[in-house]
Amino acid sequence: MSLFGKVKSTIGLLKNIDLDQLAKINEQIDLSEAMAALGNLDERQLKGLMKMLKTKRRKGQHDLPPIDGDFYNLDLKLNEEQRELQLKVRNFMEDEVRPLINDHWNRAKFPFEVIEGFKKLNIVGVPYEGYGCPNLPFLMEGIIAQEIARVDVSISTFFGVHSGLAMGSIYLCGSEEQKQEWLPKMQRLEKIGAFGLTEPNVGSGVAGGLETTCKFDGENWVINGQKKWIGNATFADVVIIWARDEDSNQVKGFLVRKENPGFKAEKMKDKMALRIVQNALITLTDCKVPESDRLQNANSFKDTANVLRMTRAGVAWQAVGCSRGAYESALKYTKKREQFGRPIASYQLIQNHLVEMISNLTSMQTLCFRLSELQDQDLLTDEHASLAKVYCSMRMRDVVSRAREVMGGNGILLEYDVARFVADAEAIYSYEGTKEINTLIVGRAITGYSAFVS
Repeated sequence: MSLFGKVKSTIGLLKNIDLDQLAKINEQIDLSEAMAALGNLDERQLKGLMKMLKTKRRKGQHDLPPIDGDFYNLDLKLNEEQRELQLKVRNFMEDEVRPLINDHWNRAKFPFEVIEGFKKLNIVGVPYEGYGCPNLPFLMEGIIAQEIARVDVSISTFFGVHSGLAMGSIYLCGSEEQKQEWLPKMQRLEKIGAFGLTEPNVGSGVAGGLETTCKFDGENWVINGQKKWIGNATFADVVIIWARDEDSNQVKGFLVRKENPGFKAEKMKDKMALRIVQNALITLTDCKVPESDRLQNANSFKDTANVLRMTRAGVAWQAVGCSRGAYESALKYTKKREQFGRPIASYQLIQNHLVEMISNLTSMQTLCFRLSELQDQDLLTDEHASLAKVYCSMRMRDVVSRAREVMGGNGILLEYDVARFVADAEAIYSYEGTKEINTLIVGRAITGYSAFVS
């Protein structure tokens, strides 16, 4: 177009522009940035934008509030750096993980490609000091657990087992040499860890005695027994194995490497929950472990309990994330799904379910926020962690059930995500201490009487 043509076209354009309206728009957005952004759109994108702008609202239609499970704005309690990290994790989970998660869940496969993304986020070993770890507050470990579980509980479990249980065992119970050998590599996800405590016949009763035994033969520790439900164990480089010393009857911890003779990990199949998590049945047959791979500061079950106490808060946060993911998915659905000519979100019975869900979710969030504050102040007790785990896992069950309810038949389809949250919630409800065990821990604390069967 010639210069004269451009000038004529510009004059014609100006005649059709309401300068007062333009001034009002300029008060809300940077017009120069808007023009630059529009200039970068291709023809298809411009047509889509114009179609959206020309679409007329139906009678009674209005701007709808955003879908956000943080009803009490707890994110405002985070500082700028913490909030930035939270959003980085959220964006990674939304952009890189969500598109592939249902397919992998359905096939019970682990998406190993996500590990590279976690490396870039640098969020492994969040609360630990040294060894390349971020050394951030425990609160951020909880926030990260929530953000990961908000998209997928299985990936959150993988992360919690590796970063929490496995690395935490080494961090709390390992010698300095063991920490230097393992923690930096695990922080960079160059080595993957697992945690072997639960057994085929021993779950809630681990404090009363493990069937897996260990005995020092003068040169090595010889371990015999089985472990069950061990997440990450099919591909882990090291598994923390807890065993009862035949001589002292005390629990000891070991760094069992995947190449150790006598170590065998078999994938558990046909699970209805956490299908992405690669749980294994581990069999240890005269498995020899050198003294240098015995956790030097793990000499009784009290040391094991210290690890569980530290990580149980993260499981409560997982329940929050699972609930938030289910709630937000359900809310989004009810705003789009129409029956009798109206979005179902406009009906009283649906709103009742949604309000019950956000009430449960908000109470869980505030409880966990305070729990992490206690942990950061070194005031966390067993009963604090147990109360959070038992309460949040119960409320989570109610939230996911209502999410499935408002979605009707579509609630059982993977494509809407809620079915996956419903199934995975059952695993959270059971692991890291059942409702009954955690209830008795809290009951003992508030009454002074132990109701455990001895």
